[in-house]
Amino acid sequence: MLVVTVDNPPVNAASADMRQGLFAAIDHAATADEIIGVVITGAGKTFVGGADIREFGKPMAEPLLPQLVNHIEASEKPVVAAINGAALGGGLEIALGCHHRIAAPVAKLGLPEVKLGIVPGAGGTQRLPRLAGVVAAAEMAATGRMVGAEEARALGIVDAVADGDLVASAVAAARDLAGRPPRRTGGLPVPAVDGEAFDRMATKVLTCARGQDAPGEALRLIRSAADRGLAEGLVDERATFIRLRDSEQAKALRHVFFAERAAAKVDGLEGIEPLWVAHIGIVGLGLMGSGIAIAALDAGYAVTGVETTAEAAAKGRERIAGLLDRNVASGRLDAAGREKRLARLTVSDRMEDLAEVDLVIEAVFDDLKVKTELFKRLDASVRPDAILATNTSYLDPDVLAAATLRPERVVGLHFFSPANIMRLVEVVRCAKTAPDVLATGLAVAKRLGKLPVVSGVTEGFIGNSIFSAYRREAEFLLEDGALPQEIDAAMESYGFAMGPFAVFDLTGLEIAWARRKRQAATRDPNERYVEIADRLCEAGRFGQKAGRGWYAYPDGKRTVDREVTALIEAARAKKAIVPRPIEADEIVSRLLGAMAAEGDRLLANRIAQRASDIDLVMINGYGFPAHKGGPMFAAGRT
Repeated sequence: MLVVTVDNPPVNAASADMRQGLFAAIDHAATADEIIGVVITGAGKTFVGGADIREFGKPMAEPLLPQLVNHIEASEKPVVAAINGAALGGGLEIALGCHHRIAAPVAKLGLPEVKLGIVPGAGGTQRLPRLAGVVAAAEMAATGRMVGAEEARALGIVDAVADGDLVASAVAAARDLAGRPPRRTGGLPVPAVDGEAFDRMATKVLTCARGQDAPGEALRLIRSAADRGLAEGLVDERATFIRLRDSEQAKALRHVFFAERAAAKVDGLEGIEPLWVAHIGIVGLGLMGSGIAIAALDAGYAVTGVETTAEAAAKGRERIAGLLDRNVASGRLDAAGREKRLARLTVSDRMEDLAEVDLVIEAVFDDLKVKTELFKRLDASVRPDAILATNTSYLDPDVLAAATLRPERVVGLHFFSPANIMRLVEVVRCAKTAPDVLATGLAVAKRLGKLPVVSGVTEGFIGNSIFSAYRREAEFLLEDGALPQEIDAAMESYGFAMGPFAVFDLTGLEIAWARRKRQAATRDPNERYVEIADRLCEAGRFGQKAGRGWYAYPDGKRTVDREVTALIEAARAKKAIVPRPIEADEIVSRLLGAMAAEGDRLLANRIAQRASDIDLVMINGYGFPAHKGGPMFAAGRT
């Protein structure tokens, strides 16, 4: 028996060298009489992590991945995949080319290519439906969803889940299969298709795709597998893969992929080790604080939550327990996991109960006086070596740090709501933040399963600075002649889930109004300023929760409000502005341009380290469509 172990760290990518080695191993097995079968497995926690994305856009060395998969499938001797961990993209395609598949209980299988703007290119869209059926295969390939070992077995993707030694089980299976005709996945018939179920699933997928091409192509390729032979399907799949690989959407998504890796490289932290954090304190257990608590509990931290009163602390615990209950109901968590998390949670109304925590995150009302007083109290309550983190969205964290005796221990951790779901955390480097404190903020965010991006200190940090420029330009467009629904429609057509005015209504208009009032005394009188949003707030139109904002919400449904149109017209008349029709292309161009211009300012002032960091913030925190690459990529700044 020939056992082939793929050992190509860090993710066992199907690079040219790996493909050549595995191809040669199959050749060797074919000609060696003493070898009765082949087992393919991976070193470490990954079977094969997919194609090597670094090869995209470069001449590809043979064997190409489709050639390798076909070669494996054509073997006359049994080839068994011992799937020890992640089998993603090309990794799953290699497994599908094998004649038998056994998975470890921890294995994860999936075709995530759509997340890079492409489709599987080595038979995934043609072989997977022959095992799992068209509906399940299409849902996996069109969304990039991964399945665990047991679900993979239930779907027919793997033949067994190993209870003990995975490789030993695979060797035993190969011995049992030796001498019999191989069961080639590509030769299997596609099970009968439930057309209605497929159409329902496809409608849902395409609605979520919002203009991305790859999900629709994945659906098409898999649906057609039932109506044509393997060879024809493979030719179509490969041609589609190549066309999408060279598309602007794929280039944008590859930019995002590499941007995430670049964001982890922070200037000034070379060789700096993070401090040990096992116990996190959270001050304020409202919506934001409770979400942070859930993320911390999920990551295995002990959590102490502090509120102003015993009653508020009890309500905070109830809120956290309710979020855990919701996770149990959805199947994301079992009852035992819920109890373990609650056992690590303490709530209190006493600041002194934070005395032994390693890191405190404040999540109280975003008011400078409130937060400054809180930081003074925290400074007197926690250990001298504990880190103090602020979750402020707009306030100056350097002012908060100055209220303490140890400003070097202060860092910003700006979470996005709901904090247990949203992936982005802006890690704010204050003027005196020590390098190991900044490194600790990054390490904690990563352990929470977040994407941390470092920002310098400016009002609104990276994300809200860009978003403020976006808001300002949208309001200029109103004065110039566009209406809220026209602006929203243009940006939704571009790929945003919601246009700016729908977002303003969803999040509420009062916070931005309070910020504008704070800035009024120092605002340049010669600077263009749009008063329309102020008039809305003065009329009590604070957004969706108030039942009216930029839109009206009878029965909770967003509708155009003639009162808003009249208010906009009055504001134009007051300034003697003659409105003009503004096409969707101009709307998009101006809004993207405003974001990019603000991004340029952030880069020039060293608030953001690189343009791609700005793109990550806007994609993961503000809904910028990932398949457009972010505002800086779209503007050609990267």
